[in-house]
Amino acid sequence: MSERVDTMISAEEIARRVKELGAEITRDYKDRNLVLVIILKGSFIFAADLCRAIDLPLRVDFLGVRSYGEGTESSGVVQITNDLSKPISGQDVVIVEDIVDTGLTIAHLMDLFHTRNPSTIKVCSLLHKPVRARVTVKIDYLGFTIEDKFVVGYGLDVAERYRNLPFIGNVLRD
Repeated sequence: MSERVDTMISAEEIARRVKELGAEITRDYKDRNLVLVIILKGSFIFAADLCRAIDLPLRVDFLGVRSYGEGTESSGVVQITNDLSKPISGQDVVIVEDIVDTGLTIAHLMDLFHTRNPSTIKVCSLLHKPVRARVTVKIDYLGFTIEDKFVVGYGLDVAERYRNLPFIGNVLRD
């Protein structure tokens, strides 16, 4: 059995939308203490491009989270694999996520981060798959809404493969 990846969102479409998101965040966080919390591993490419599209001084921190393991279905259990390096108390936090699928990970992180007393906390997600939602979460900055397909590329993976693709695609098996 062979695999191929069908393009769903092109590299050009992604680049255009990331610039728009960066401009929105720049406008909303002028004169604020912005901290981008990048959710690893899937968000690293999106976050790198987003950081460069935000025309403000900001701090970047990383949070390692796992809920998928090796499969394509969320386990529903959120594991913190690497915590933040500095406190976020009194800071304006934007969580940068690759995809909001069931909503369980973001809901868990919002609850966790509220206990750390940030001034504000918002969510920026490249992708949203609303048909899979098990809890409702507010996405303040959204790249694209997608249909119920397992996607890879631009940082997203299946079993650690395909993260390096410059586009968002769906793995097809022949």
